[in-house]
Amino acid sequence: MPTPFTIILLGAGRVASQLAPALASAGHRLAAVWSRHEASARAVAAPLGGAVLSGPAPDFTALPSADLYLLAVPDHAAPAVISAARFPAGALVAHTSGALPLALFAAQPAVRGGVFYPLQTFSPGRVIDWPAVPMCLEAADEAGMHTLTAVAHTLSQRVLAVGSAQRQQLHVAAVFASNFTNHLLGLADALLSEARLPADLLHPLVRETVGKALANPPFSVQTGPAVRHDEATIATHLAALAAHPSWQTLYAQLTASIQAVS
Repeated sequence: MPTPFTIILLGAGRVASQLAPALASAGHRLAAVWSRHEASARAVAAPLGGAVLSGPAPDFTALPSADLYLLAVPDHAAPAVISAARFPAGALVAHTSGALPLALFAAQPAVRGGVFYPLQTFSPGRVIDWPAVPMCLEAADEAGMHTLTAVAHTLSQRVLAVGSAQRQQLHVAAVFASNFTNHLLGLADALLSEARLPADLLHPLVRETVGKALANPPFSVQTGPAVRHDEATIATHLAALAAHPSWQTLYAQLTASIQAVS
């Protein structure tokens, strides 16, 4: 296998708790885990034998240097963590966010910034198929990119360089493909519940819809009353949503969007 790397992880949330065991399973040494809350850091580090750090301002200069410091914290917290942390001079520090730019590391000019973005949704208890997860990388220098690429290849079969502007567009697309889709499935589930119908009635439909969209250009396989311009059915549906004005508005907006591209 490739030479293992020594990695220190900043964060103990959804991404970190999935990434840490995956890195360890790939043969890397998880030297330490930092979180603002000691119990959270310990929960991630203890099974893997890593040291535990906690508190508002992590200081990594007292530890043996790591090959890579991975920042896996919520986007809103990342700037403050980067500003407060102390890293060894020249340390390679990469965040795991799809929304944040490489320029985030301007607050720490002594470090070499990078991005190590796994394009996947993470939830507790879910098993991630890491070889299938696209790893989107960016680095401030060639040596940093070499390290990030080497680590990424131990996790995934699909590793690619994606710049900050591209990654922002990718992240928007991911929100449409994953987050919004999940929300719409939640609304569908709620409507079935109101009608006292089982949610799994829609499962075959959802599987076929997603399967077609993955095998074809999605707009080319659009079905339903909107693409048919079936105004009578659309009016009936809008009337049925009268008890949910926000859902009614969303239905009308999605209908207009479908018709605009059909």
